[in-house]
Amino acid sequence: MQGWVAASRSRRKAGKSPQACSMKNPMYEVASLLLEKLLLLANLKLCSEGPGAAEEEEKPASYYDTTYFKRGDLLEVPRTLFVHFGIYLGDNRVAHLMPDILPAFTDDQRQIQQVVTNKRLILGVLARTARIRVDTLEDFAYGGSILVNHMDQAFPSQALRDEEVARRAEKLVGATAYSLLWNNCEHFVTYCRYGSAVSFQTDKFCETVKMIIRDQRSVLASVLLGLASIVCLGLAPSTTLPTIIIPFFLWMAG
Repeated sequence: MQGWVAASRSRRKAGKSPQACSMKNPMYEVASLLLEKLLLLANLKLCSEGPGAAEEEEKPASYYDTTYFKRGDLLEVPRTLFVHFGIYLGDNRVAHLMPDILPAFTDDQRQIQQVVTNKRLILGVLARTARIRVDTLEDFAYGGSILVNHMDQAFPSQALRDEEVARRAEKLVGATAYSLLWNNCEHFVTYCRYGSAVSFQTDKFCETVKMIIRDQRSVLASVLLGLASIVCLGLAPSTTLPTIIIPFFLWMAG
């Protein structure tokens, strides 16, 4: 037994030699430290929330009080980069326009009616295909807060009668073309509620693009990026032409 302890001590001493310590990778040590901190935080969160917390997070949000909404209401759900819109039809149903690639490949309504995944949505945007669909309030909001008829204050036209709004939305349910600038979910709801398809989000986006184009610093930045591409990739038509054409058009547009 004493011989085994002595041998293990000798191995530990050998492992702590200055040469071995000098060969330690500092990036490995930092990564190990961060991993330990993340595991510790995860354990603390699980302990504080209890064993059933993970199951509760997987459940869809079902705390929306449908008595607060009436048929024909315009619903807004603020997201990270945009606001999603829909028309409330009553009985916990919302009509809204969603980019979706799946209807281009199948007519199976059971598959199409499933919640649109991020992959389906992105591919739908790229393929410019969408669908005006009817979902539950929970699937529409996806856990976000809901604003009701918030656009009434900003829209110049008066809202139509609630029943007329809902009938317009129901009549448009089905496949439709999609355009990020000219036919999105905001165009759909403003047409249904106010009789005119307008998107304040896209108007603001276009104004931002105009400001960037008109800013003379954009010309300088494009020239510098073009020169950097020439230095890195060499003098070729693929690097020279963009370096000349893009600053020229920005200069003329500004």
